[in-house]
Amino acid sequence: LHVVMIGTDFQVRVWEALLRIPMGKARTYSSIAASIGAPSASRAVGAANGANPLSFVVPCHRAIGKSGDLTGYHWGLTRKRAILGWEAEQISS
Repeated sequence: LHVVMIGTDFQVRVWEALLRIPMGKARTYSSIAASIGAPSASRAVGAANGANPLSFVVPCHRAIGKSGDLTGYHWGLTRKRAILGWEAEQISS
C-alpha cells in the first residue's frame, strides 16, 4: 500500500515513526519524540498523533502515555484498548 502523507515535516516524521512500531507493541509519546530527534517534543508528538488523517493506516493507537496509560484516541479508549489487544493476540497466535 503506497500512502502519501500530507502534513508538516514534523507531523510526517511522527507518522513515519508510528509506522515503525511493530504490530502488538506500543511506544510512549516521549520515546517517539526521541526516535525522531526531538526528545523534548512529546506534547507535539501527541498533537501530531491526534492530527493523523489516516488513523486506520498509520497506527496512532500504538502511542501511549509515559506511565503506560492509554491516552486520547479519536475513536475512544475502549476501541484503542480493543485494537491493541487484538494485535497482541495476532502475534501470539
